Amino acid sequence: MSALFTSALAASAEAASGQHYPQGTLYVVATPIGNLADISLRALYVLGLVDAIACEDTRHTQSLLRAYGIDKNASQLIALHQHNEAQAAHTVIDHLRQGRRVAYVSDAGTPGISDPGARLVAALVEEKLRCIPLPGPSSVTTVLSVAGLANDEPGGFVFAGFLPSKSGERDRAVLALASETRAVVLLEAPHRIEALAQALTSLGNRQVTVGRELTKQFEEIATVAACDLPAWLAADANRLRGEFALVLHPTPPSETPAQDTRVLRLLLEQLPLKTAVKLAADITGEPRNTLYQAALTLKGDKDHAAEQ
Repeated sequence: MSALFTSALAASAEAASGQHYPQGTLYVVATPIGNLADISLRALYVLGLVDAIACEDTRHTQSLLRAYGIDKNASQLIALHQHNEAQAAHTVIDHLRQGRRVAYVSDAGTPGISDPGARLVAALVEEKLRCIPLPGPSSVTTVLSVAGLANDEPGGFVFAGFLPSKSGERDRAVLALASETRAVVLLEAPHRIEALAQALTSLGNRQVTVGRELTKQFEEIATVAACDLPAWLAADANRLRGEFALVLHPTPPSETPAQDTRVLRLLLEQLPLKTAVKLAADITGEPRNTLYQAALTLKGDKDHAAEQ
């Protein structure tokens, strides 16, 4: 057992032991994505309290527990990963029905996002069993927090996760993202990051914030144009190492592609503004609000020219 987190364990007991932790409940626990010190006091307490821990990789979780000085024997760990999630959920259900407390952790971050856990929770909801979330580290919110997105940009963000591994499918996915005006969060593994970077070059000057090895010793965060991403990776061999979380920045509302502007202009010459905007949106796939603003600008320019 490690002594590094002895004081943290004591603090977790003092801070969290007075709370109610019902039996027959699954505790969905977020764990660090790199830096072990990012664990929450409540997570430490619950991991020590529960009767069993379902985990994506039992060996990884056992090492994590030992780092915190939490002692669980092998019989208390339940393997639950993407290949056996439906089957292993029945084991968890049996534990809960016997009144035991069970935690679920993935290898890193918040379960059920890109990691296993969602099917487990769905199975428990179906059985009307209780699930309690313990929030904490997530690569999604971590990279978004340093992307510098303006709070007044509408629409929030889209979580796309890992794009398809096959090149054709990945290219089609990127093509679909080209018309997405909201921010998009992507995840990628080191052995596929170059292929993803090359696919994203089709987005031109659209900004991408890259988070590499987030919270770890060699963490690196940079914002570059999508067309420059392959060159940024190639500039340092170390940039091909580690896990990646990326934010594709929103398309500024004023940026309507030239072809879309041409379609809109032609329609405005023959139709009322609202009708022209609706048809332009149907033809180009661009958001109606974006085209409406562009139409007002075009109409204003036309009216101004007529006055001259």
